Amino acid sequence: VGPYVLITPNQTRRNQLQQIAKKELDDLERWKEEHRPGPIKLAPQRLGGKESEAQARQKQQMMLVQSKYQQKCKREEYVKAKKAAEEAEILKQKAIQREKAERLEDKKRKEEMQRREMFLEDRYCKTKELLNRLDLGLPKSDSCQIANRGPESTAWTRSHTYKQALREDENRRLEEMKQEQRRKAELMEFKEKQEEEARTRAHQNEQRRVNNAFLDRLQNKTQPNSINQPEYSG
Repeated sequence: VGPYVLITPNQTRRNQLQQIAKKELDDLERWKEEHRPGPIKLAPQRLGGKESEAQARQKQQMMLVQSKYQQKCKREEYVKAKKAAEEAEILKQKAIQREKAERLEDKKRKEEMQRREMFLEDRYCKTKELLNRLDLGLPKSDSCQIANRGPESTAWTRSHTYKQALREDENRRLEEMKQEQRRKAELMEFKEKQEEEARTRAHQNEQRRVNNAFLDRLQNKTQPNSINQPEYSG
């Protein structure tokens, strides 16, 4: 521990500070006492309205019932909006999946057509080669160059006709497949539309039934207490 210097306190200065602080506290208490609010004096007056206590109670009950009905309507609207949003999301996902399936199906059809084209080309070449071997009168050179020179082009004509027949049959099958897919898509869309309309009608009927039941209960509750009151119509 290093050296240090001890300074004795100034008692006179301390007493002066204490007196100043005490004077300030006394002044604050005196100011509070002088500015204390006095008693409130109000002129007597008649409170309440023109309605009796029974009418006020009945009106309060009606307002409570209306508030409950409004809250119920809000909840039903919220549930309806939420369900509509969910159905819209489901329809959106179905549309996306349908589009993906259509693209995949189209891709498969194109690949199948390419494979069949390659198969037909390969079979045509092999058939042409076989016919060239069988036709003794056909020379070894390219048969396409002498296709129109006389009886020697009979093999090439038969192979070309056979290839055209195969292509026509393949095109006919593809057209039938397209029409079948189109009919299936139209049938599926029609079924989904019917199901959607049935769900909408069922939801509307259920909501109408619930509202009618609630209005009947409300009318039964309010009828004994308000004989001369007009019928509540919501």
